[in-house]
Amino acid sequence: MKKQHLRLILNGKSAGRTDVRAAVDAVRDMGHDVSVRVTYEAGDVARLVTEALHDHADSPIDTVVSGGGDGTLHEVVDAALQQISGDERPPFSFAVLPLGTANDFARHLQLDPNDIPACLRFATRASARPTDVGEVNGRVFVNMATGGFGTQVTAQTDPNLKKVLGGAAYLFTGLHRFSELAACEARVETEDFSWEGPFLALAIGNGRRAGGGIRLCPRAELDDGLLDLTIVPFPDSGKVIDLFSALMERGVEGLNGGFVEKRSRNITIETSEPVQFNLDGEPMTGTSWKVAIRHHRIALRR
Repeated sequence: MKKQHLRLILNGKSAGRTDVRAAVDAVRDMGHDVSVRVTYEAGDVARLVTEALHDHADSPIDTVVSGGGDGTLHEVVDAALQQISGDERPPFSFAVLPLGTANDFARHLQLDPNDIPACLRFATRASARPTDVGEVNGRVFVNMATGGFGTQVTAQTDPNLKKVLGGAAYLFTGLHRFSELAACEARVETEDFSWEGPFLALAIGNGRRAGGGIRLCPRAELDDGLLDLTIVPFPDSGKVIDLFSALMERGVEGLNGGFVEKRSRNITIETSEPVQFNLDGEPMTGTSWKVAIRHHRIALRR
């Protein structure tokens, strides 16, 4: 096997994990180079990606590994693409070391967050395959952009509760904030489709899962040049809690057809009031959204 150089950008919250150290040692024992950079405060990911691009010019880096959750991967890829002009691609591939709470994107890649050494070995063995990224108002996402009440639940669920209950923590939080459920009006347009009305949740997927494993875009593919749009319309009075529970427990496939699906390259969304969108878990707030796919923009170990 060809010797590789991995640059691990590690979320500082995970720096003391023994399984991370074991993973790095295991890959080094395979004969590969692993250089580790640890984040400490806001802005560190962008700085460390800039450093990786600079170092690559002198000593090529094969793969930049994002060590953290979906938000860390988002920051790493976004920082790399922000520093590259036009349609140029980053000079190295990317890989995921799933150290977050939900690890939705890692599960799409069939990585096991309970076996971190195996995940880092995977980064040396898997092919670097062309992979799409999405873009919302100039900011990229690798996995999914989500909006609506479900987004608020994801953002406001107690991290300690997530550790205890896993994905069920989102449902628990949503049920306890049931009185805050309210419809948001939106108009959604693609190249050949339009929809208007109140919605409970909206997802635009490059990947398939978000919010702790919820299958919001179950047929999304990472390299097909298309985004999968899912709209969950706001239901009639009296059915909201049942719909929300089914969505959180079984994903859109458990809604018995009570959702809208569309595949598209470009999507525009206008909302009647400010709504929060999460890009791989990172929040944005606004009323006007331009969404597009960037076909085969990066190489990803998968």
